[in-house]
Amino acid sequence: MSNAVLITREPVINKQYKITANRLIVHASSVGQAVETLSNLADVWPATHPVFVSLYRLVPTPDLLVWRAPPNAMVEIPTQAIAHPLTLALIPRLKAAGISLNLTWYQPDTVVPPDVPWRFVIIDAKRQPVPLAPPGLAIAWGLQDVPEFRNAIVGGFDGASGWFFLHGVKTDGKLAPSHAQIVRLLNLVRKNAEVKEIENVLKQDVALSYKLLRYINSAGFGLMCEIQSFRHAVSILGYDKLHKWLSVLLISASRDPSAPALMQTAIARGRFMEQIGAAFFEKSELDNLFITGAFSMLHLLLGASLQSALEEMNLPAPICDALLGGDGVYAPFLKLARALESFDDKHLAALADDLHITPEHINRAHLEALSFADSLQFG
Repeated sequence: MSNAVLITREPVINKQYKITANRLIVHASSVGQAVETLSNLADVWPATHPVFVSLYRLVPTPDLLVWRAPPNAMVEIPTQAIAHPLTLALIPRLKAAGISLNLTWYQPDTVVPPDVPWRFVIIDAKRQPVPLAPPGLAIAWGLQDVPEFRNAIVGGFDGASGWFFLHGVKTDGKLAPSHAQIVRLLNLVRKNAEVKEIENVLKQDVALSYKLLRYINSAGFGLMCEIQSFRHAVSILGYDKLHKWLSVLLISASRDPSAPALMQTAIARGRFMEQIGAAFFEKSELDNLFITGAFSMLHLLLGASLQSALEEMNLPAPICDALLGGDGVYAPFLKLARALESFDDKHLAALADDLHITPEHINRAHLEALSFADSLQFG
């Protein structure tokens, strides 16, 4: 896989802790190779939010213009390349094509070309904890945890890029009553309880019913008709699919400020595992793969330990094995989903190679999963 193109990502979070953009890091050996890969992914391109496109260690050159960039794409120009003749030739042509530009690794002494309308400016917050006269909206990078994010916002940053929100969250509590109610529903559905019994539980919390129907009717689900009631959902979807969507409901029940970003990540993991796993498992198991990915962040979302959360649910052994022990048949797919959230393309390539999955399949499932997660509109 030495010449393979792989795409990893990190989210861009605004002051309200919501994902406001997706940052795609394209690991390629040439700009032409990156362009070919991006062009082949046009049909699964995530369109809900702006998408920052980083060519990582490559110097951006006019070869990039072969790519028909989607309207929400923003090309990153690293300051290390900004004086390169080919990059200087590219910038005005991107501007003329109406493609937004972001400046990365900005420092106060960076000399930038005149008259470039930079949209976002990514700054390494470890080197520059306070943004000093950036030529666009300042995005902090390199934050370690949620407290550092709060400090960055207080210091003048407009948002941050990275996975800091996975750290600095207390997770040693028990399930809250609102979470326990959803777990009760999950258990009833898994046991194929009578529809009336499940409806009675849902009627105790109208907000839960509303959110469940909203998710099921979201664009990402792709139903041909609108689901009007829980009973209608049972007749159209069946219990297995309902269990999946009650699982989404559980991870959306968090009141933590970081919850919208956590939820998008959890759903993207689950959807990716579901997509990749289709070649390895029976169709009846794919919802379990989705739940494994989605529940991999349950401890962060619910503020309870993963062990205590899972003890309340009657989940199949492969899900628990992957989540609690990092082993079993689902574990390699969860590791693969997590590897997308990194700059380490070598590790991602090795995991994909072990499973005999092509880079093209990884990239396509990755972007489709991201599109799907964004379509649910958390928060």
